[in-house]
Amino acid sequence: MSHNPGQVETLAAMLRAARRIVVFTGAGISTESGIPDFRSPGGIWTKMAPIDFQDFVASAEMRREAWRRRFAMEESFATAAPNAGHKAVAKLIAAGRASHVITQNIDNLHQDSGVPEEKIVELHGNTRYAKCLDCGTRMEIEPIRTHFERRGEPPDCSLCGGIVKTATISFGQAMPQSEMRRAEAATLACDLFLVLGSSLVVYPAAGFPLIAKRNGAKLTIVNRERTEQDPVADLVIHDAISKVMEEAMGWS
Repeated sequence: MSHNPGQVETLAAMLRAARRIVVFTGAGISTESGIPDFRSPGGIWTKMAPIDFQDFVASAEMRREAWRRRFAMEESFATAAPNAGHKAVAKLIAAGRASHVITQNIDNLHQDSGVPEEKIVELHGNTRYAKCLDCGTRMEIEPIRTHFERRGEPPDCSLCGGIVKTATISFGQAMPQSEMRRAEAATLACDLFLVLGSSLVVYPAAGFPLIAKRNGAKLTIVNRERTEQDPVADLVIHDAISKVMEEAMGWS
């Protein structure tokens, strides 16, 4: 799909006029960096079923399979770099125009683009490190991978012996309440809510654009495909995020 120049000019004007922008990102911004999509047709979950959190906790075999899948994707995560879309978001944050990035992505690319950690709200966690499910200790991926390749199974927590999992939110796992509260507070304080690359089908995350809109903020959606929230948005652009944001930041 493609957009007309007037739409980007309108987006640029909205970016200029806003005093406090919140950017909400989904898989679409990261597929442009080579990160595979999970949910879309042809995505990872259409080829293999996701592993439910309860199954991960209950079954050593499921834990092995989850880590096998994670390491099979390591090259994609390790070699991916922020694209022009990520960099445009980082510029909005650095300029003080955007207060927060709320993201459904787990790839760390917003941090890599220079957005400070405290400005990022990760609703679905982060796959670039792991945590103990019992004591919360952070563990880096590379030592876990080394152990897995030698022993054929992931290590237990070195401090408490608990189960170690990537720091992501799996199916059946509770959403992180602290991040949900941060996202809601940022959403209620913004005057422009900018969605980049989300299909807006995963709740409760997809509820934030509607909260912003009901609270009086403008809502803009930039996504390759249509979303269910297009009819309530003030501006919708169906195109590649990198291209749209580069043009809009040039205008603004």
